[in-house]
Amino acid sequence: MPILESTYKPFPWFKNGFVSTVYSGLFRTVKGLYQERERIKTRDGDFLDLDWSYAVAKSDRVIILLHGLEGHAQRPYITGTAKLFNENGVDAAAVNFRGCSGEPNRFYHSYHSGATDDLDDVVIHCIQKGYKNIYIKGISLGGNITLKYLGEDRMLPTEIKSAIAISVPVHLASSSKALHEFKNRAFAIRFRKHLVEKLDLKVIQFPENISVKDVNSIKTLRDFDEVYTSKAHGFKDALDYYEQSSSLQFLPNIKIPTLLINALNDSFLSPECFPVKEAKRNENLYLEMPKYGGHVGFIQKGQFYYNERRALEFVNTNKKD
Repeated sequence: MPILESTYKPFPWFKNGFVSTVYSGLFRTVKGLYQERERIKTRDGDFLDLDWSYAVAKSDRVIILLHGLEGHAQRPYITGTAKLFNENGVDAAAVNFRGCSGEPNRFYHSYHSGATDDLDDVVIHCIQKGYKNIYIKGISLGGNITLKYLGEDRMLPTEIKSAIAISVPVHLASSSKALHEFKNRAFAIRFRKHLVEKLDLKVIQFPENISVKDVNSIKTLRDFDEVYTSKAHGFKDALDYYEQSSSLQFLPNIKIPTLLINALNDSFLSPECFPVKEAKRNENLYLEMPKYGGHVGFIQKGQFYYNERRALEFVNTNKKD
């Protein structure tokens, strides 16, 4: 599919990728959204907490929302989308990944960039609740899960009509290197801090799997993936985890309309995270590369962000009965 020309034009002071990323992550608020929590059981006996919000009238349309690394379903980039879609007749199921809803999950393993079975469980649950039209929107890590899920060798339910992925590190190894660059040091430290705090709980829960010494050896995000993510989820090492979990290799197999928006000034993304070749060869993959936006920082006048309005527009343009 031809590369889409972006119409995103931020305020002058938000053309800086760092500024837009920080503002969106730390200062944005979304008011007036009411969410109801539902706990569902996963296929392996763990649990997921879904935070639901609803359109005014009963709807057979739902958007599944997936947050980024160490996010949750109350992050503004999730609640902003939920509110906009609710106001336009679509229910929203905001997923909290394992361990991200305020309560540790039951097992040593949790979630990672390539773990798609939990998303499949949520899709099945939505179908069982009677939804005929399902859309998926993933942010960053959640976007990688979305794209990988759509391109895997599985039979997708016909109820899934379209998908949107925002600020996605589709090539994990090179994106990991980008995150370790000096310009991203503050972000990397923040991510590592939150991840290690949760791993401290795993030491108490599962002393046979990991020790305090192991946790103390984690100095970088790459170390975390080497010590925990890869070992807990059946990979040989961090590189094996990155190679198997990157969604880039799955993009050619996507068979439903899918919009990927990656800003060119997103410092978290490497050049490999702009899959121009793959988009040109797949009629279902729409790639939009705004000049500005940073990482999930598509700030726009009004209550909703550019990527949220584009998501709604894309869903409605590709609506199928």
